[in-house]
Amino acid sequence: MKVIKLLLVSLVVLALAGGTALAADPKPQTVCPVLGGNVDKKVYVDYQGKRIYFCCKGCDAEFNKDPEKYLKKIQEQGITLEKCPAGK
Repeated sequence: MKVIKLLLVSLVVLALAGGTALAADPKPQTVCPVLGGNVDKKVYVDYQGKRIYFCCKGCDAEFNKDPEKYLKKIQEQGITLEKCPAGK
């Protein structure tokens, strides 16, 4: 019983501390991974089930040259990419 109480208290403390140990808040993509400008949601690439947005048309072509490079950059920034819509 003491173990359960300790566990519950620990969970409450973690939740009050921001909950980062339980679940990180998703950080949406707002910046182009290529040039760093604000994204234009009309310019995107669907890659491995994720949608990556860009600031302009040339950035999507640059991304396609080395997608893993830019995915790594996105991941390091803690960004949660949107899933591609169904059927994509």
